Order: sequence, then C-alpha cells, then structure tokens
Amino acid sequence: MPVKLSEILNENGIIAGPCSAESRSQLFKTTEGLVAQGINIIRAGIWKPRTRPNSFEGLGETALPWLRELKEKYPVKTATEVASSQHVALALQHDVNILWVGARTTVSPFLIEEISESLAGSDIPVMIKNPINADESLWIGAIERFLKKGINNIGLIHRGFSTYKSARYRNLPHWQIALDVKSAFPELPMVCDPSHIGGKKQYLREIAQKAYDLNFDGLMIETHCNPDLALSDKEQQITPEELKELLRSLKKRSTSSEDSSYTAHLEELRDKIDHLDHQIIESIISRLQLVDAIGLYKKKNNVSIFQLERLNEILKSRKEWSNPHGVPSDFVEELFKLIHHYSVKRQNNIFKSTK
Repeated sequence: MPVKLSEILNENGIIAGPCSAESRSQLFKTTEGLVAQGINIIRAGIWKPRTRPNSFEGLGETALPWLRELKEKYPVKTATEVASSQHVALALQHDVNILWVGARTTVSPFLIEEISESLAGSDIPVMIKNPINADESLWIGAIERFLKKGINNIGLIHRGFSTYKSARYRNLPHWQIALDVKSAFPELPMVCDPSHIGGKKQYLREIAQKAYDLNFDGLMIETHCNPDLALSDKEQQITPEELKELLRSLKKRSTSSEDSSYTAHLEELRDKIDHLDHQIIESIISRLQLVDAIGLYKKKNNVSIFQLERLNEILKSRKEWSNPHGVPSDFVEELFKLIHHYSVKRQNNIFKSTK
C-alpha cells in the first residue's frame, strides 16, 4: 500500500538522481553512490519534454524496468515525471513509487485533468511542480483538480519560473509565490528543486539554504555519476559525492524554540510590529478618505481620474524619501503602484456612483 508522501519525506527529505535515465549502467552507478550517502528516493527522467525536438527526450518505456530493478537491488523508492495518462499507466505497471507532474504540464488544465482522471482511485504519491510561468492560479488550479478527483496523497515542487530577461539563475525563484501556495495548502509538503532554479551547480547551495530557511520540507537535486557526460542539463547536475558535501554544508532550521527567553523576546518584537501595523492601517484609512475627497473634487471640476504626471511624481518622491533609510526602491515602487492602482479604482467608483 502506498505510503503518505509526508512520511516518505520525513525520513530525510531528499530526492536525488539523474535528470534522465540514460542507460542502465549510468542509473545504477548513480544510485549506488546515492545510497552510500543515505539517499532513499531516486528520481530519474524517463520522458523528457524538451523545447527543441532534436534534444534528448528520454528513453521512454525502455528505461522503466530499470527503476523496478533498482528497488530489487537497493533499499530505495523511485520517482519519475509523467505528462499523460499513458505515462501514468506505464509507470504504475512498473511499480514506480512517486510520480510528479512537470512545469510544462502544469500550465495545461487539459493535461492536468487527463492525468488526475487517470489517477482517480489511486493512492500513489503525486508531486506537482509549479507552472513554467509565474502564475500562482495555474499552480493552485492544478492542485485543486487532483484534490477534486479524491487524490490527496500529493506534494508540491518549487522549481522556479522561466524568464526572458538576463538573470543570475536559470529560473527565477519568486519565493513569495511558493510561500503563498504553501499557505493555501499547509497540509501538503513542498520541496525545492535548486537544480532547475539555479541552472548551474555553483548556485545549488545558496538556493537550498534559502529553501531550508523558509521551512521547505525537502530538496530535489539532480545527481549524475558523471555530469560532464550527461545527455541533458549537465551544468546543473552534481555527483553523489558532491551531493554529500552540499547536504553537509546546509543548516536546517527549527520551526520553533523551547527557549523561554527566545519566546518572550519574539513576542515582544511581534507586539511592536502589531502596534506599527495598526498605525499603518489608520494611515491607510486617512489616505483613502483624502483619495475620495480628491475624486469628488475632480468630478466636480470635470478633471480626469488618472494623471500620469502625478503617478511619476509619487514614485519618484517616495523612493527619494526611502533611499537614505536603506529601503529598496523596487519595494517602494511596487507598494505605491499598488496604492495608486486602488486609489484610481476608488475614484472611478465615485465617478460612476455620484451625479
């Protein structure tokens, strides 16, 4: 009988293995190295959805018997990606322990519906990666489709979001999106995939540590016995020995502390935050009252609601006010754009509701 994913991850929270199962010898050699490091969940791509058709797209059904053999030789559970109901059927036939839905699949409600329908009635653990684009609703929608089919043994994988801009990482983390989804489904374990976020192995540690600092439930890290010869994503894969050193360097955080002095001081600081937040709310109420007054005055004098010059003036001055205090300009700009957007919305309602 399938074990709950949360129980599997509680053993050490690490899922590792090659991006692709390229050959039997490569898969077994990598697994041997991982087992020696205490890893008991082996991931391996069987079907690889690639951007270009001439890229290595996995060995498909040919490699599935190898995953079954792994479990016969080593004390491990296996995990692979599925992107269709056919993949699901074949993976179940070969006793794969954990399935995951990739980022390119999560963007398609049709594929998610097909896969969740094929898994209805099954209790096999299923992990859902965030969609390739930064759309929180798509990720939540995919989760809801599985839950609606009665599939509750599920977890989440944060692998970052694609970008067309030049960036430090291959995929942007957008940590807040992951945290918002985790908050919406606190009962579902969430692991971080530093390999796909970073795109290069030199970024793995900083991303993995950030995930632990944010209380993620585990990590999925691509590991290969010889990354330089990997047929896909070789720059982001590490050896089992490098994985050992990586994990050893990470510091796990506790969710709380039994130290009474820590608890007392934390409560004191939180009380101060609560007091400041109350002041912020009062200031927002006062500001909105002025926004309404301006809206009425504009309407009386037949003046348009949106004025670009005023918005630019607000953004410029607020950033100038905050810069000497070390408040990031991008944060201030985002905050006051949101405030301005809501102000325009309120004034628009005034224009529609008053004569």
